[in-house]
Amino acid sequence: MVGKRYSKYEKARIIGARALQISMGAPILIDIPKDVVDPLRIALLEFENDAIPMTVTRKGKGLV
Repeated sequence: MVGKRYSKYEKARIIGARALQISMGAPILIDIPKDVVDPLRIALLEFENDAIPMTVTRKGKGLV
C-alpha cells in the first residue's frame, strides 16, 4: 500500500469485493497459512500485501 491512501469506505469496498471473488472460486494471489480459510481474512491479507488488482477512481474536486 505504499503511496496509496484509501478512505475506510474504499478499503471496505475493495476487501469486500475481493472476498466475494475468492468465495466464488477466484485464485488466491498470495501464499497463506493452511489454517486461514475465511475469504474475508484472505482478502484482508491480500490487501495488506498490496496484491489486489483493483483501482479506485475518484471524481470531484480536491480528492486525492
